[in-house]
Amino acid sequence: MSENQFVYEPIGVIRTPFESPDGMPIQPVGDAAAEGTIGLREAYVDGLKDLNGFTHCILLYHFHESGDATPLEVEPFLDDGRRGVFATRAPQRPNRIGLSVVEIESVTDDTVIVNGIDVVDRTPLLDIKPFVPDFDVPSDPDTGWLTASESTIESKRADRRFL
Repeated sequence: MSENQFVYEPIGVIRTPFESPDGMPIQPVGDAAAEGTIGLREAYVDGLKDLNGFTHCILLYHFHESGDATPLEVEPFLDDGRRGVFATRAPQRPNRIGLSVVEIESVTDDTVIVNGIDVVDRTPLLDIKPFVPDFDVPSDPDTGWLTASESTIESKRADRRFL
């Protein structure tokens, strides 16, 4: 392996009610009641200690059901125009790393139950980080082109454009 390549092993798997990307919420706020189960591999279970003191966590995962193409311009779900992939949350990316902020329902043994999940069933989990508003929420953010689309996020569902 060259110094410009990285290999990550999943630390677990995310189980959800969504068998394919088609029709699932496009962001966690799209279905706050959608429950997911995170199962950690035994080697990582001790890392869950103290996570139950947080209300939310950040999941980093591999977009395993995303298509093979890696366009640098895409038509995002919340827009009719083409945007640079790095100005979107599109699943087709040069490195298929996804991020979701979800609500923690419970942490027991090797399992974390979360609400507001927006990933396909059996998604490989790369990491879990606690969500800390003082660290993770800037005081005065601007959402660029998304400002015009904010009211439709809750009702928008994924379609086949990134399969």
